[in-house]
This record gives sequence, structure tokens and C-alpha cells, in this order.
Amino acid sequence: MPRVWDVPVHDSTRVRDARVAAEAAAELVGLDEARTAAAALVATELATNLLKHAEGGQVLVDVVPASVLRADAREEALVQITALDHGPGMPDVAAALSDGYSTARSLGAGLGACRRLADDFALSSVPGRGTVALARIGAAAETDGTAAVTRPEPAVRAGGVNVPFAGAEDSGDAWAWVRNGDLLTLMLADGLGHGGRAAEASSAAVAALRRFAHLRPAELLGRLDAALRDTRGAAVAVAQLDLGAGRLAFCGIGNIGARLREGDSWRPLLSRPGIVGAHRPATLPETEADWGRDRMLVLHSDGLPSRWAPPEQPAALTADPAVTAAVAVRDARSPAQPVRDDTAVAVLAQCPPERA
Repeated sequence: MPRVWDVPVHDSTRVRDARVAAEAAAELVGLDEARTAAAALVATELATNLLKHAEGGQVLVDVVPASVLRADAREEALVQITALDHGPGMPDVAAALSDGYSTARSLGAGLGACRRLADDFALSSVPGRGTVALARIGAAAETDGTAAVTRPEPAVRAGGVNVPFAGAEDSGDAWAWVRNGDLLTLMLADGLGHGGRAAEASSAAVAALRRFAHLRPAELLGRLDAALRDTRGAAVAVAQLDLGAGRLAFCGIGNIGARLREGDSWRPLLSRPGIVGAHRPATLPETEADWGRDRMLVLHSDGLPSRWAPPEQPAALTADPAVTAAVAVRDARSPAQPVRDDTAVAVLAQCPPERA
């Protein structure tokens, strides 16, 4: 089931909780001692920074797939550590990532160390709005003493964040993505309600996705409907990108939000009413669209309030997709708008030119 550690960091005692969460996630993934220590150090540094620079914030620890799926690579799970805050933000992100830079009379080695230890590290900070720092840590690369073979990567990546309701251990939401040849399929599922039984439904959807990744979205939803019959059901949206054709196909059942950026505007992609596993619509039309460098797809559960709006900043197009998702979650939350359900956001986007 989607195990997520949600650690509010408002005093020094919670720094240890963030470290313990990272160690638990590393054990779940099967990381060795060195990579587990790296995950623990990153979590400690990011949690400490929340106290030093933002008067507190939130650390999310999750197990996620790789942000880029290579055709000939094995499926890999990584520990993702995300720190979110509503603090003053950073006026100079590049300087903050350099060793020796500090605004808190410390050694200034924290963020630079995190970037070196992590497989992926990304940072988004806007003065007056806050900061999101995100790191992913996986197993150490295996080598046999020969030169590494460079594998071509698709120019597309995905990422997401998942926040369980009320600090629960299991989230009823889940996102996943898989590759089958030239087909990349991103799915977000929201099990009805929240807690363990909702998590069982979304987990069943992820398992079925991996079995039927070769199917078109509408047919895939039909298989998911059968797979979820013994659960309480879920709202599910599926987006499939055909790399060869450069076309995106979308189909959804239930209240999963979906918005596609086309140029400078956002287009809603509509799902049909119903519940996967209980009340599947008789017909499931697919929505298709061209895919290009100016495209971005955002899927989200109803944990985001209806007033939420997609990012307008051009930087969002080149940011790590999980950072874009985390910024959406952070900016949609406030004491005046308490969250009443699990919240998951998944983003599909082009790789920046240097990664493509």
C-alpha cells in the first residue's frame, strides 16, 4: 500500500522523526547501509533547514518510481524526500546550493551535500512564498569494471507527491507510471474515503496498471474495474503518451482532476462520472492531444481544493515534475483551508534540453 511518512517539523525533536522515516523508507526499498545513511543525512539536513530558515515546515518521505523510464532498464524504486515551507524563500538559489553559503551562521554545507548524495536533487524557492527542496535516493549503481553503456532516454519525465490525510501511515491515493515499448502510461488513483481500505483500492489499481500497461487507456480502465471489484473502489485517471506518434490519450472515471498545458493556456481533460470497481460507465471515450515541448500534464486527487490553479510561471516547464507537484500542494494549503482527504499530484512533462 502507498506508505508515506508525513513529518511536520516545528521543533528540533521532529528532525529525528524525519531521519527515522528516511531510514524506514530505505529499508522498504532495500537500500544498502551506505545509501540508507545518505537518505538519513539528506532528511536530517532538509528538516534542519526548515527550522533554521523557515520557522518550520513539512517533510514528506515516500517511495517512488524513477523520474525517467528507459526502455531497457529494470523497474527501480527510490526514496523521495520532500521538504516544503511557507518561509521567506531564497533570493539566490544558485548561491544557496554552493558550499560555504549560509544565512544562519552555519557551515553552509547542507544543500550542497544533499545534492551530491542524492541521485536527483531539485530546489524551487520564491521570495515571500516559500521553498520546496526534493531529493531522490536509490541503490548504488552496479559496475563490473567496464565502461558504462549510455542508454538513450525518452525526452519525457514524471513525478509526484502524496500526502496522507491527518498524518496517517497509508494514503488512499496512489500514482504510478510504467513503460511498455514506446508507450508511457501515467495513472493516479484515489481510493474512496481514506485510510487502509482506500489504500487497498489504489494499490490494486497500481498492480493492475503494471499487468496491463500495453493497453489503451479506456481498455485499461476496464481491466482496472475488474481488478478493483473486491475493494471499495476508486476514482482513476489514465494518461498514455505514445512516444513514436507524439500523441497523448486520456481517459478517467471519477473526480480526478486533469489539466493539460498547451502553449500558454491550460485545457481541462474531463473524466466520466463513476467508480472504478463499482460503477463503471457504459462508454469511455478517450481524449487525444498532440504532445510537444510546451506540454505539461497535471493529475490530482480531490485533496486539492477547487480553487487550485495550475502554475503559470515559465520555470514550471523545466522544473522537476515532483517539485511542480509539491509546489501545487504547498500553495493550495493554508490554515483557513484545512485538508479533508488524502492529496496526490502527479505531473508529466518534457525533460529540459540538457536532459533530453
